[in-house]
Formats: sequence, structure tokens, C-alpha cells
Amino acid sequence: MPLIAVTYTYSPTTTAGRDTHRAAHRAWLADLLEKKTLVSSGPFADDSGALLLVEGTDAASVESLFAQDPFAVENLIESADFREWTPVMGAFTA
Repeated sequence: MPLIAVTYTYSPTTTAGRDTHRAAHRAWLADLLEKKTLVSSGPFADDSGALLLVEGTDAASVESLFAQDPFAVENLIESADFREWTPVMGAFTA
């Protein structure tokens, strides 16, 4: 199944909201991890956004799925990018 790289960009104006909804966001991601849909995720060190690696049919289906993320539901993501990623070396190669 293809890997989809999801990049979230955050705004400083949503910091309080993200703090409020972080537990629900992480619980939602943990469910995806348990289902082996989520491969890895984490915020950028400067808190400007996050990178999530997801196994999915295609970028559009992952985008539809991620509309259910509590951060998306609460409008806490400035922008999100969904791209199919083809690793050729390293830990994520088949």
C-alpha cells in the first residue's frame, strides 16, 4: 500500500486550541496506529506543524480520513498537504 506523507502547518493563534484538543488528537492517531494505518507521526521541533506518514490507497482517501482528526474538526490546522511518497532507501522501503 502506498505511503502518504501528510504535512500539517499550524498557526500560533491555534496553540491554546491544540493544547485543549491534543489528547483527543493523539487518541485518534493511536487508533490509526493500532490499525496499522499510521506509520509514524510527530510535531516539528519549532511547533510550526507536524509530519505524519500514513499507509493509504491514495492521497485523496487519506485526506478524507484526516478530515476526522480532532485538530481538523476544531479547525486547528492552518493547512494540510497530502502527497504519495516513494521511499527508495532506509527504514520505510519495502
